[in-house]
Amino acid sequence: MLTIRTTSLAKSKVTWSGRTNSNRANPIAPQNLSRNLTILPWMKFAQNLLFWQATWFLYLQGTLSAAEAVLLYAIYDICTTLFEVPSGYMSDRVGRRVTLIASAVAGIAAMVCFSVGGSFAVFVLAQLFLGASMAFASGTDSSLLYETLAVEGREHDVEQYELRLWRFTFAALMVSAVTGGLMARALPVLPFVLSGLAFVAMLLLATRLRDSQADPDTPPVPTAIGPAIAAAFRNPVLLWLFALSVVMYGFSHVPFVFGQPFILKALDQMGLSGEAPLVSGVVTTIMMAVSVAASFAAPAIRQRIGLAATLLLAFALQVLLCAVLALSQSPLVIAFLFIRMVPDSLSRPFILARTQPLLTDGMRATYLSLQSFAGRIVFAASLWLASRNVSDVGEMPFADLARVLGGFALVGLLVWGVLALLARRIPLEPE
Repeated sequence: MLTIRTTSLAKSKVTWSGRTNSNRANPIAPQNLSRNLTILPWMKFAQNLLFWQATWFLYLQGTLSAAEAVLLYAIYDICTTLFEVPSGYMSDRVGRRVTLIASAVAGIAAMVCFSVGGSFAVFVLAQLFLGASMAFASGTDSSLLYETLAVEGREHDVEQYELRLWRFTFAALMVSAVTGGLMARALPVLPFVLSGLAFVAMLLLATRLRDSQADPDTPPVPTAIGPAIAAAFRNPVLLWLFALSVVMYGFSHVPFVFGQPFILKALDQMGLSGEAPLVSGVVTTIMMAVSVAASFAAPAIRQRIGLAATLLLAFALQVLLCAVLALSQSPLVIAFLFIRMVPDSLSRPFILARTQPLLTDGMRATYLSLQSFAGRIVFAASLWLASRNVSDVGEMPFADLARVLGGFALVGLLVWGVLALLARRIPLEPE
């Protein structure tokens, strides 16, 4: 049977088959792990200095057709999916630090391929490396954060620290968006070069992290992964959060994929299509600033209306944004993109904080990777369907945008209704 290794975080000694072995290494002392709490936010900052985020579609559309550009993002999700579960298993078995180092190395390789560019095949290779980079980090950073807090007996502070990670993430995205837009205006490839250097910084920070186990060569208690995952999926709270995470992943990325062609078409009506990279960068910067502000308000909102209502509010905002973008191509509608990341501020830290205590140490990253795996599969499938309904020549017309975004909005409304009904019967609030 497939097994993974688990580590006792709360006990002073590592156990094997229920017996204490004094010859085995003790867990790392809390003071030696504390630096993780300082390094992780800055590592997330470096990882999310994505200077290309506001111009990537425009950059690809300069070489590829609109349909190929959409398909390329679907390929990214497929590539990430290929690595999701293996990377989670690697994180649980080999260690968090090594897995995060692998994420940084893959990110560097991706930016090199994007910088070289020139053909669909090279861009596919870039997406393969980028997908691997995202998969290696997915779940591993949060698992290391929770386990570090657990060693210090501070598990209840996980919401606070998850919010801190997200603030550093949004701050990096905010800083890099407008500067990336300015760079692309001068030289389209420059944002990818600078992002490659940011991944180098991430690599240096990742090497300074510490895993929660003192001796990675010491075999801890083996746990069968199948029964552990099966038990998690019998928990109604985890099932509801799993389903919400899957759909919110897709709806968070819909404006990311289609927002740039929307901005281009809106500006084209004013004869300003040439300023699309800069405007997209400014929009993304404001978007991240609003998200950072929302992350400070999120704890009060969650306390006031409860966890279920907060998460459903976040999902409703995602569906609303798709609907608004589908109904009008007015330049004024661009302002609605400012709220794109607010739902993440109102949901992601709380979902992780509620999920982590319900998982077993030896399968935590694997479970979170399965969750990301499902989200990426569903979204990649939806993008494949979308690519069959957009022009395969040149830029994407607004009629195609409206049809695709309207379809996402209708599906989202139905899913929101189902989740709202189920939330009435599931005890989502922790005891």
